[in-house]
Amino acid sequence: MLDIKKIIENKEIFSEGLSNRGYDISNLDILVELDTKRRNYISDGDDKRSTRNEISKKIGQEKRKPTSEESLFIKKLSGELKKVDEELAVINEKIKEIMLNIPNLPDKNVPIGEDENSNIEKDVIGVQRDENYIKPHWDIGPEKDILDLEAGANISGARFFVFKGKGARLHRALMNWMMDVHTDEFGYEEIDPPYLVKQETMIGSGNLPKFKDNLYRDDETDLWLIPTAEVSLNGLHQGKIITPASLPKSYVARTPSFRKEHTSAGRDIRGIKRVHQFYKVEMFKYVHPDDSEEHLESMIDNARTLCDRLELSSKLIQLSTGDIGFQSAITFDIEVWAAGSKEWLEVSSISNCYDFQSRRNNTRYKETQASSTIFPHTLNGSGLALPRIWVAIIENGQQEDGSIKIPEVLIPYTGFESI
Repeated sequence: MLDIKKIIENKEIFSEGLSNRGYDISNLDILVELDTKRRNYISDGDDKRSTRNEISKKIGQEKRKPTSEESLFIKKLSGELKKVDEELAVINEKIKEIMLNIPNLPDKNVPIGEDENSNIEKDVIGVQRDENYIKPHWDIGPEKDILDLEAGANISGARFFVFKGKGARLHRALMNWMMDVHTDEFGYEEIDPPYLVKQETMIGSGNLPKFKDNLYRDDETDLWLIPTAEVSLNGLHQGKIITPASLPKSYVARTPSFRKEHTSAGRDIRGIKRVHQFYKVEMFKYVHPDDSEEHLESMIDNARTLCDRLELSSKLIQLSTGDIGFQSAITFDIEVWAAGSKEWLEVSSISNCYDFQSRRNNTRYKETQASSTIFPHTLNGSGLALPRIWVAIIENGQQEDGSIKIPEVLIPYTGFESI
């Protein structure tokens, strides 16, 4: 959530930035108008309470009962105050509704554009294999009996799948290896969070109310299945004050992710590039506002290091204003080359959200016990996303003899060198 005070004081800056990401800035005019009304109602209510209190105080000091005129006047004031409070509650609800639906203000360094066509490719590392004998995963997976698309569809429907045998073991090995690198080398603390969260937790991350139609929900309990571990990790300190001298807090979690994918209908239909349920290793940080740019760079480096060790060619892309996520101020995607599918697959999206999420969650930080609270910055990023990394390994690891070579770093986890 943005700071309404900053929006009102810097309306032109917010209008330009939000307009660049396609937001209807006429809502800002409505917001300013509502805030003016809110202030007027608050002032009117304060005046009426002050008048009522003065009359009551005078009566108390004179140790007498109120006159009939005073009683009627106090009753009238009380009735007017009730109406003021009711009107104020309606206005506050309207302001809250608008504020919860305003996306984050893009960083000044984000390229301006309507969609992904305005994204900027920063660099490419590694060689993209393109030998004719390399098959896409939807062919080589069933041939090797490590991927069963038909079983997934029979069990759950479209966009579900089943890993089998060495395919399932490779999947598990990838997650275990990535978690070990993040915790043992990169300094993240491992978290095993809930996969079902409360509505306020989903609101705090920025997924509600914006993406309600793309989320799975249990109607009976009003709990929501997480679309990414970012939601749970962002809720770790909601409503709390992080203790002094404890930032940065670097967390990593391995969880399933659940998405309806309504917004991607017709895209990536073949194979398992875009599915309803998948695992992802998620990096998440709470940092001091002065340090968030530095931590964004380190998270990008963490994710690319994993790609490099998995012997995959990777590409770094900066997203434009029309492509960054709702809660993001600046985002970089990392894609890896899939030689069988003949395309780049996004395996990590790393974002700095500034204080957008911590404001929604009311997560605060004190630099010292005596200092006032501030909102920390939050950053998130995949490190890395499955099953796309699985796809890239299966496709890029194919050899001319038909075998699939396993990256060297995974062999101690898989227990085999090839499939």
